[in-house]
Amino acid sequence: MRTRAQLVNHVRGAVNAVGARLPACSTPAFAGRVAAAVPEGLRPALTPLLDAIAELSRRIRAFDREIEQVAGARYPETVRLRQVAGVGPLTALCYVLTLEDPHRFARSRAVAPYLGLCPRQDQSGERRAQLRITKAGDGMTRRLLVSAAQYILGPFGPDTALRRWGLALQQRGGRFPKQRAVVAVARKLAGLLHSLWLHERSTSPTDWWRGPAPRSDGGRQ
Repeated sequence: MRTRAQLVNHVRGAVNAVGARLPACSTPAFAGRVAAAVPEGLRPALTPLLDAIAELSRRIRAFDREIEQVAGARYPETVRLRQVAGVGPLTALCYVLTLEDPHRFARSRAVAPYLGLCPRQDQSGERRAQLRITKAGDGMTRRLLVSAAQYILGPFGPDTALRRWGLALQQRGGRFPKQRAVVAVARKLAGLLHSLWLHERSTSPTDWWRGPAPRSDGGRQ
């Protein structure tokens, strides 16, 4: 997927360099959607790259189907976790394999620190500054949760309580509001998935993945 993203960026950059623009579209549909919009003079150079992108997309879809089959057959709990928008088979499977046993954690809130999604603290006297997240634990699971959070807060994310909570945090402003909101949603998501795994539903007052929105003050939890 990283290779595909790099090729897509290269094609867009090459077209932008000659003053043209390619239509906006999703990465999986990129090769088919933009082929006709590539300037004539660039087609000999860029058509092989579009073919490579299309082949990579085909292989990624095949791997996604295989992962979904394995997850459903051997780890049925992943189906429950996929109730949350933005959590697909890979994210759910990686989460389950990383935690192994949900009973290892006495509280769902303990999962986020385990996965390195909580900020470091710099405390000096009465001053308590928040630094970058610790990035402890499994990096792949953390990246997938952050990607899921980006989807939830992005333009295609459905209108859920979790999305509204994250957007309320983002609207507060401050330094890097969007990045901070994404990490906060990923942190909330880490605990939510643990709760779903244990109890078949969220233990929060509202089902964060579909219920009414929390308070506009961000619903500090």
